[in-house]
Amino acid sequence: MASTTATSGTAASQTASVPPVDRIGMTAGEVWHFLNDHGPQSITKLINALPAAGRDAVLQAVGWLAREGKISIEDDGRSRVVSLKQ
Repeated sequence: MASTTATSGTAASQTASVPPVDRIGMTAGEVWHFLNDHGPQSITKLINALPAAGRDAVLQAVGWLAREGKISIEDDGRSRVVSLKQ
C-alpha cells in the first residue's frame, strides 16, 4: 500500500522504530532549535511548525524542556507563549 503523502511516509518510517522517550527527546531538540531561530511562539504555532513530530510529541517535548528549565511558558490571553530562557 502506498503512503498517503510523500513526506510523512518517510518521517513515519524513520520514527516508528524509535522508542517513545527518545522520540520526545528528539522533538524537544526540534522545538528548542525552532524557538532559537524564530523567537517566542504560541504552542499552536509550534505544533503547526513541526507537523512531522505530531501534536502529542510537541506537547510532551514542551513539558520536557519546561521541566529541564530551558523554556518559559507564559499565559497570553487565550494562548500560551513558549520562549527560551536566557
